[in-house]
Amino acid sequence: MKINARTHLEIRLQNLAFLCLFLTITGLLGWLSTRYVAEFDWTAGNRNTLSEASRKVVDLLDSPVNITVFAREEKVLRDRIKDQLERYQRYNKSVTCRFINPDTQPTQVREQGITVDGELLLEYHGHSEKVQEANESGITNALQRLLQGGERRLVFLEGHGERSPRNKGDADMGQFGDEMTRKGITASTLNLAQTPAIPENTSALVLASPRVRLMSGEVRLIQDYLNKGGNLLWLQDAGDAHGLEPLLQQFGLKLLPGVIVDPSAQLFGINDPTFVMVTEYPPHPAMRGFSIMTLFPMASALETSGKTDFQPTPILSTLRHAWTETGSLKETKLQFDADKGERQGPLVIGFALARARPASQANNADSTAENTAPPQEQRIAVIGDGDFLANSYLGEGGNLNLGVNLVNWLTQDDRFINIPPLTATDRALNLSPIASIAIAIVFLILLPLLFFVSGAVIWFKRRKR
Repeated sequence: MKINARTHLEIRLQNLAFLCLFLTITGLLGWLSTRYVAEFDWTAGNRNTLSEASRKVVDLLDSPVNITVFAREEKVLRDRIKDQLERYQRYNKSVTCRFINPDTQPTQVREQGITVDGELLLEYHGHSEKVQEANESGITNALQRLLQGGERRLVFLEGHGERSPRNKGDADMGQFGDEMTRKGITASTLNLAQTPAIPENTSALVLASPRVRLMSGEVRLIQDYLNKGGNLLWLQDAGDAHGLEPLLQQFGLKLLPGVIVDPSAQLFGINDPTFVMVTEYPPHPAMRGFSIMTLFPMASALETSGKTDFQPTPILSTLRHAWTETGSLKETKLQFDADKGERQGPLVIGFALARARPASQANNADSTAENTAPPQEQRIAVIGDGDFLANSYLGEGGNLNLGVNLVNWLTQDDRFINIPPLTATDRALNLSPIASIAIAIVFLILLPLLFFVSGAVIWFKRRKR
C-alpha cells in the first residue's frame, strides 16, 4: 500500500477519533462509578456480606441508627471495626458511624459507661445499646433489642424439678436462656411457694417440664394468671401431668399415654426410635417461613378433648409411621399394637392456642391507644416435649430457631418470627499434634526437597547437552 500525505492525514484523524472516544468512555465509566456501586463477595461463606438474619433485622429499621465507636487511634482496631460496620452501611444508608478517641473524651466515656477499647454505642429512637465486641452477632442482636423498644420478660416456674434457664446441665435450658438474653428478653425464675404471685410485667410464663406434682394453690395462681390474659409456654414431657390436669381441661386438650416412637428416624442415621422428627409445618403465624427439620426426644402426643374458649391449632405433627408406644421401650423390636390403646400417626406434638384477651385486660392494655386499635390476643403454646430446648439437643436441626419463634409469637413480637438466631462464626482450625507435624514435614521439608532435586536433575541434563 502506497502511503501519501492523504493517507497520513486519515490515519491521524482515526487515531484522534479513537483517542477522543476512549477518553469519553473512560470518563463516563468514572462518572458512573461515583453514582452506582456494584460489589461482589466471593469469599468462602460470604464473610464480607451481612447474613440473611442480619438483613432481616436491618430491614425493620424505620429511622437512622447512630453508632459511636470508642476506639483509640490504633489503625488495626479501627480498620477492623470500620470494615464490620461498612457491611451494615452498604446495605442500609441510614446506619451512620463516628469514631471517638476515649483518651480525648474522658467525660463522655464516663457518662456512657464505656469500659472496653473498641466498644460500640448504638442509638435508635431514643434508646441505646452497648456492644463490647464488634462482630456481626453482637451488633445484630443489639439492633434487635433496640427494635423491641419495651421490656420482654419470660418467667420460668421452679421448685418442681423444672429445667432451669440458667444451669448448664444436659437437661437444663441454660443455652436457651443465654439466647433470650442476647435477644433482649429477660429470663427469670419464680417459686410460687416463696412468692405466691406471678409478676404483672410477665410477658410469658414458662412451665419447663415439671417433675413433681404442683400444689392445688399453685395451680390456682397459674389459672388466675391465665384468666387475666397471661401468655404461657408449657413444655410437657411424656408421662404424668403432675397436677396440671386443670390446665389441660381449660385448654380443651388431652395428654395421650405412652411415648411417641418413630421408626423412620433410622433413615437419617438415628438409631433411637424415641427421637421424633418434624419436617413440615402448617401456615400458622408462629411457623411463618419456618421449614427446618426439628428433633424431639421422648415426646408425648396431644389431642383436643372438649370445648374451650381458645382456638387450638396443631403446629407440630409427626409422620404417619409414628405411634404412641405404651409398652416397655427396652424391647428389641417395637411394633404398633392397637389392642393396647396405642395411636397411629400422624400425631400432634404441639398446639398453639389463642383467644381474644379478656375484656378487663384488653381495656387496660389499650387505655392509652386509639379506639380503633385491635385487641391483643392471649397466646398459649403447649408442646409435648421439653428436651428439644435442653442443652443436649438445642443445636439439633432447627430446635433453637423453633424455640425463638415460639417466644416471639407468645410475646406478640410477630415481626421477629423466622429471624434465625445469629451466632459468631467459628473460623478456628484445630489440629492434633500429629496432624501439625505431618503438615510441617510435607510443606517445610518434603516439598522444598522435591523442588531442589527436580531442579538439580534438570540442570544436570542440560549441562550434558
